[in-house]
Amino acid sequence: MYQFSYADVQSTSVSDAKDRERELLTRSIDMLSAAAAAGQDSKEAVEALHFTNRVWTTFVEDLGSSDNALPKELRANLISIGLWLLREAEDIRQGRTDNFEGLIEVSQIIRDGIQ
Repeated sequence: MYQFSYADVQSTSVSDAKDRERELLTRSIDMLSAAAAAGQDSKEAVEALHFTNRVWTTFVEDLGSSDNALPKELRANLISIGLWLLREAEDIRQGRTDNFEGLIEVSQIIRDGIQ
C-alpha cells in the first residue's frame, strides 16, 4: 500500500503550506495594486482590503498559536508586522489615507522571505 514516512509527509505539508502562504500574499498584492490604480473608494479597494484583512488576521492567529513551529522571536516580529498591516488597511478603509504602497511593499517583503 502507501508507504510514506512521517518526515516525508511533514516535509511535503510544510512545503505546501509555504506555497499557499506565498500564493495568498501574491493574490493580496495583486488585489492591492489594482485597488491603488482604481482608487480608495473603488470596488477593487473594498475587495482588496477585505481579502488582505482576512489573510493577515489568519496569519496573526496562526503565529500566536503555541502549535506554530517558527521561533518565538520571529513569530513575535511577524505578529507585529501583521498588526501594522491590519491598521494600515483600516486607515485606508476609513479614508484616513489612500496610500496602498506600504501594504504592497511590506507584503512583498514578507512573501519573498517565505522559504
